[in-house]
Amino acid sequence: MKNSLILLSFIFIFSLNSSAQDKFSTKQGTVFFEANVPSFEPVEAKHENVSAILKNDGTFAALALVTGFRFKIALMEEHFNENFAESATYPKITFKGKIKDFEASKLTEEITEFTIIGTFSMHGKEKEVKLPVKVYKKNGIVYVSSQFSLKPEDFDIKIPSVVSKKIAEEIDVTVNLQLNKM
Repeated sequence: MKNSLILLSFIFIFSLNSSAQDKFSTKQGTVFFEANVPSFEPVEAKHENVSAILKNDGTFAALALVTGFRFKIALMEEHFNENFAESATYPKITFKGKIKDFEASKLTEEITEFTIIGTFSMHGKEKEVKLPVKVYKKNGIVYVSSQFSLKPEDFDIKIPSVVSKKIAEEIDVTVNLQLNKM
C-alpha cells in the first residue's frame, strides 16, 4: 500500500512537472503602436508589461492593460485613455488564438515564420484575425514577434474629426515577447 502511494505521488508530481514544461509565459512582453501622419506630431506608444502564454501545441493568449501604453507626450496619453480607448470602461486588450502547424519541441535558433489565427478583443468588440508571427528558441527562451495593422473603426473607436487628419487610418503594431518555461 505504501509503495502504491509513493508511486501515485511520483506520477502526480511528474505529470504536473511535464505539463508545466509544455507552457511558456511572460509578464514583460512589449507592444509598440504608431499611427503617424506626415507633418504632424508622432502618434505612438509602447507597453512593456504585456502578459502572454504559449502552450506546446501553439495555443496562445495575451493580455495588455490599456493604461499601460506610454506616450512621449502626457496629454496624448490622457486623450488616448479618456477619449479613444476609454480605458475606464474597457480596461484591457486580449488576444486568443493558435499558431498554425506549431510544435514548441521542434523550435530551434532559426527563425520560423508561422500564421496565428485568433481573436482580438478591444473596446468591447472582437475581431477575427490571421497574422504573421516569427518564432525561435534560444537558451530555453521562446521568442515571438509580429508586425501587423489594425483599424480603430474595427473596434468602434471613434476618432474626432478635429484630430482625424493627425492620426493614421491604420495603426501599425509591433509585438515582441520573450517567453520562459513555466
